Amino acid sequence: MRAIAGRVIALLPILFGLSVLSFGLLAMVPGDPVTAMLGLEASPEAIATLRAKFALDEPLPLRFLAWFGNVLQGDLGRSIQTGRPVLEMVVTALGPTLLLAGAALLVSLAIALPAGIIAATRRNRPADFAVSLVALCGLSLPSFWLGILLILTLSIAWPIFPASGYAPLLSDPWTALRHLVLPAATLGVALAGASMRMTRSAMLEVLPADYIRTAHAKGLGPRRVVWRHALRNALIPIVTLVGIQLGQLLGGVVVTETVFAWPGIGKLVVDAIFARDYPVVQGAILVTATLFVLLNLMTDLICLALDPRQRGGA
Repeated sequence: MRAIAGRVIALLPILFGLSVLSFGLLAMVPGDPVTAMLGLEASPEAIATLRAKFALDEPLPLRFLAWFGNVLQGDLGRSIQTGRPVLEMVVTALGPTLLLAGAALLVSLAIALPAGIIAATRRNRPADFAVSLVALCGLSLPSFWLGILLILTLSIAWPIFPASGYAPLLSDPWTALRHLVLPAATLGVALAGASMRMTRSAMLEVLPADYIRTAHAKGLGPRRVVWRHALRNALIPIVTLVGIQLGQLLGGVVVTETVFAWPGIGKLVVDAIFARDYPVVQGAILVTATLFVLLNLMTDLICLALDPRQRGGA
């Protein structure tokens, strides 16, 4: 428990450092959000009024302290472009991103786990080489190219799935799932390559172990030995990789969300950057960074639960 408490406490300086870094880097970006909003022909009085409204005329340290003080109270500010609360905009965009990330992980694991196990149990055989080649292709294919290829084939040549757009899952599940298939497949195939290679490596380390030979000697079937005994003990590095991948997905897969017009965090940040809407960018970065750090903590806890040898130290 001390180790877990220490990891939780260690999150605080990490999040503070991320907030300082994101605020400082955005302040160095060229361009004036007020000018981008009002246009080059706006009067100096209008520009000065709007800059004072959003405290952009204050020194940078004072602006950061005011912003961070509001963050501690749950207020991420308001959008310069729309005037909406940033937290509301980020939470609205987070729902589609969570849905897409979860579906992409399911696609990835559905491909990677069986393929990695096949490659490990048939090491240096044709099946191993074939699976490794497919994994290499998945790692090498750019996501935007794969997404466009899926649109051309499954939306235009054969109009099976919509080419873009989003529908809420709770209000219209069938339409939502049809819109989800192509972007989830695009991301899932890309993630499956790395997950498959990790599954293969972890299984190759576990299969020669003594307890696996003992399980075979007891007369257990190969399938039960592999799935119930070997895979369970090989899950720690796989879970770690999946946690990192999920954090990256929650951070916003900008290219995929742009290609499929998916209204997630990535698209929100890109639109805010082009509009010089810095409060939205800062809020999105802070929320996604917090989620990423919490996911890493959750991954550590799952690894502790999977590995009994580490529980004593926790």
